Amino acid sequence: MNHSNPANLAVLACPGGEVFADEVIAHLEKGHRHSFNNLTAEFSKRYGIDSQAVVRQINFINDILSPNRRFPGSADKYRPPRFKVSAKFTLFPNGEVKAEILESIRGKDIYIVQDVENHYPVSFNGGDSKNVLSVNDHLLTIFVTVDAARQAGAERVTLVLPVYPYSRQHKKKGREGLTAGRVGKILESLGVNRIITLDIHSREISNAFDRMRLENLHASFQIIRSLSRMPEIHNDDFVVVSPDTGAVDRNKFYATALKKPLALLYKERDYSKLSADAMENNISEIKLLGDIRGKTVFMADDMLGTGGTLLKAMKFLKDEGAGKVICAISLPLFTGEAIKYFDDAYKEGLFYKIIGTNAVYQEELLKCEWYISVNITKLFAQTITRLHQGLSMSSLLDNRDVIVKLFSDVPEKA
Repeated sequence: MNHSNPANLAVLACPGGEVFADEVIAHLEKGHRHSFNNLTAEFSKRYGIDSQAVVRQINFINDILSPNRRFPGSADKYRPPRFKVSAKFTLFPNGEVKAEILESIRGKDIYIVQDVENHYPVSFNGGDSKNVLSVNDHLLTIFVTVDAARQAGAERVTLVLPVYPYSRQHKKKGREGLTAGRVGKILESLGVNRIITLDIHSREISNAFDRMRLENLHASFQIIRSLSRMPEIHNDDFVVVSPDTGAVDRNKFYATALKKPLALLYKERDYSKLSADAMENNISEIKLLGDIRGKTVFMADDMLGTGGTLLKAMKFLKDEGAGKVICAISLPLFTGEAIKYFDDAYKEGLFYKIIGTNAVYQEELLKCEWYISVNITKLFAQTITRLHQGLSMSSLLDNRDVIVKLFSDVPEKA
């Protein structure tokens, strides 16, 4: 693998995933320049050659290895790679969508980016029309884009999905489908080699795949880095609370990393009660295991939809005597009237801050004074670089050592 010339690495953005893709590409470009400079300095020192001569030699080798006979850029200077693939997406009056790739991608390692939870207007037909898409619309756009990439001769296709679609439909309790696994099987049958996602709702989803790999990233480092800037975290009166039994492992990780005690909320549910209203969910009773009175409480969860469960947990904690309540959400969907509900809860003093990632494109949420957004596009860019170069993923998939180092660098605050 030629680390100095990622000519075979390409990023293709679907409508809805363009904002996320552009930020990932910016990190890829910055990272490549940094790596190129380090490589130049190392070769210059090792072989006693002037750095400019090293740059010229690297460009010479890359031109020799390139299948093209047109060599853009100077032979004596750093030549930034172009990662983004030009594509056109057409939305027909009957709702059908077509993906057309406007340049050769034959033999390339393609990373297709899509944000299936983007519910803001996205551009089609060269920008002549803007449409709000559902999860199903975004999913079908992925299908036609993957097919177009395969038909165009891409050597390898990787899907970058910050939110894995249908991930909550992973258990069969009655006469229902295992849709999370079926979506993966469809993508696998289309020729997808790998999926990169963030905090998938259930790791068992990947068991449905035969050959396709799933890289499940975690935003814990980015969240803890944001959390470490709050003075409350450095006090003794700080406790991590798991909002339910399903989130115990996640919150145990945070409690261990922060060296703080762990408490648990146990929720009894009445499954005969169904409601589309976030404030009228099926939780009949909440019980607390642990001491939170007068303490700053931190809760982490993977996904927030309508937010009714978390709002009920916040109110229970405040009624039990908790001080400030801080929450972290990896996938801040905030569907329906969720932002309004949390605005009202914030005014009532039910919570202090919510930390979320930019895995979902949100405009209204970023305007809320109680919301803190952390950027995870660099994490995805690092993952793409390592996969493309065939390097180990261990330190990105398990970031405990990085978190320990983070807190060793942060001075204790009284």
